[in-house]
Amino acid sequence: MQILSSIKGILYLPPRNKLKPMKIIDLSKPIQYNKNDPSFMRVRIKHKAHKKAKLLLRFFGLPLRLFPKGFDGWADDTIQKMGVHATTHIDAPWHYSPTVDGKKAKTIDEIPLEWCFGEGIVIDMKHKKDFDPITVADITTFLKEQNLSIEPKMIVLIKTGRDKFNGTKDFYKTGTGMSAEATEWLIDQGIKVMGIDAWGWDLPLLYMAKKAKEMNDANYFWEAHLVGQRKEYCHMEQLVNLDALPYTGFKIAVFPLKIVGASAAPARVVAIFE
Repeated sequence: MQILSSIKGILYLPPRNKLKPMKIIDLSKPIQYNKNDPSFMRVRIKHKAHKKAKLLLRFFGLPLRLFPKGFDGWADDTIQKMGVHATTHIDAPWHYSPTVDGKKAKTIDEIPLEWCFGEGIVIDMKHKKDFDPITVADITTFLKEQNLSIEPKMIVLIKTGRDKFNGTKDFYKTGTGMSAEATEWLIDQGIKVMGIDAWGWDLPLLYMAKKAKEMNDANYFWEAHLVGQRKEYCHMEQLVNLDALPYTGFKIAVFPLKIVGASAAPARVVAIFE
């Protein structure tokens, strides 16, 4: 029996007595302020102390004499600034283009939940050098060497090892990334969701902008993302902790916040082992 199924957006779990013990590994970065992040991805959260709630309770008409004993009020927090792409997140087709193959692209709240849970597989690309794109040959060679195969509806995780730079000021400037051909190849294998532990799915944007100008090539910049103009898919960025996973033998859950009309959403991405 499947652990998880979905009908019309409603999730079902099997009876409690049939659930097997699970181990869960977190693949998401912490959401917190980091001064080393560039301004376009910096997160700001205001934490409100318990005692602040006492003023709010009095506003609602509860006198101090009726406060429960030992009750200091509740803690609260406000996210003052956080872009949907600022932390571990999943991009919707709408992020890449307003249309996919001539049809309206899905926003993040329109992504089928079935896409967001499935068998996981790790593609180890830690040997790739900075600015050297990941190709179809790289992926197929890895699969052949490890005697692995990619099946439709799997969730594919590209491990580059660049998550070790996550939180540093140069995180978005370095690393490898997916080529357009490799991205399209994964989609053609029946993959709807894929992800990477680098800052972005493509090669670093500053590098791609420089190379596009050098080559005078209008088709080069953001080429892997723009596969989404023709073929529908989602990808995750800024994953962490992929070294903690075997290559196969686990499920991946990557449920995004349901932000209506958004191009992406933060997600708590986890690997689940029975």
